[in-house]
Amino acid sequence: MSCPVKYTDAQDGEHLGEESGMLYSEYLMLEKIIKAQRMVSVEENKPVHDEHLFIVTHQAYELWFKQIIFELDSIRGLFSTELEESQTLEILKRLNRIVLILKVLVDQVMILETMTPLDFMEFRGYLRPASGFQSLQFRLIENKLGVQHEHRVKYNQNYSHVFGADQEAMKLIEKSEAEPSLSFIVQRWLERTPGLDADGFNFWGKFQKSVEKLLDEQKQSALNETTESARRFRLASWEQQREVFESIFDVKVHDALVARGERRFTHRALQGAIMITFYRDEPRFSQPHQILTLLMDIDSLITKWRYNHVLMVQRMIGSSQLGTGGSSGYQYLRSTLSDRYKVFVDLFNLSTFLIPRALIPPLTPIMKSHLCLNWETKNYMNGYDKA
Repeated sequence: MSCPVKYTDAQDGEHLGEESGMLYSEYLMLEKIIKAQRMVSVEENKPVHDEHLFIVTHQAYELWFKQIIFELDSIRGLFSTELEESQTLEILKRLNRIVLILKVLVDQVMILETMTPLDFMEFRGYLRPASGFQSLQFRLIENKLGVQHEHRVKYNQNYSHVFGADQEAMKLIEKSEAEPSLSFIVQRWLERTPGLDADGFNFWGKFQKSVEKLLDEQKQSALNETTESARRFRLASWEQQREVFESIFDVKVHDALVARGERRFTHRALQGAIMITFYRDEPRFSQPHQILTLLMDIDSLITKWRYNHVLMVQRMIGSSQLGTGGSSGYQYLRSTLSDRYKVFVDLFNLSTFLIPRALIPPLTPIMKSHLCLNWETKNYMNGYDKA
């Protein structure tokens, strides 16, 4: 209920007026938030000082998780429309906000580390069977980003084991898995990258010819080595690089890597990402390139958060004890640090396919003019640039 708020001059106390409005504490519902720390150790008449820090820190995590979900949902909504420049800027702003929040979460682990293992042991028993694995919001973040069910480690795949009889949580998880993830939407967006069509600029065909030229030059250079050992070494390196490029030019090889979980993007989306990387200095590729960079930042920071969490758990409970909630604790957490949980792993690997600037296919005048137009202009897909 709103209460009248009286405003008074700070110097002489003179009454300045009266307005109806909410107080700071009312607007933020601080009474509920500040009183939401239930210390079980106090209820058991064995108060443990650091239990309060543990509760507040994890509640802060959950509040920031809520904000990340709010931003992710809005970003996915923007990506699902025909993007205009103003919307692209808004996506950049909101992605950057997520990045900054994740940086806070990474640093927040250091606050928990002011608690010693003995301090934690005093109240750890009160947590069972509760576990951080039961954070519904973190699971929703993973699903909304695009972590695939089959890429999760075994324990983390069993929703009913983690969330028990919480049917509402199960419904939210199933909904988050059924709706298009950010990864899926970004891939559809990348597939529309101007200049990929074979009857237009045909970037992929020109890129392949540039790579063939590069490989021919490298092979000839290797053959010209004066010693047999140097020649064998250079040729072996050349063969490895040839296989790397073959993995992106041969659709069947690429699809096999996707099936094995080593890649995530469709072949067309990967083409778009590579093209944006090469021509990122062009006006209409500058913002898309920033978007790709921020997506990698999000993956990196979540990985760093996992890593810091793993180290903290090892410090607090060691590497052989069982974790709370029935998991294997440290051993389980360590298994989540692999690329299987990186949603945008393909963006990290783009550097593998870079070629010297001198070999990057030059833009034709018509294609260059296209990149000065709006990202979603229909002419992009109509094969205008056949030069």
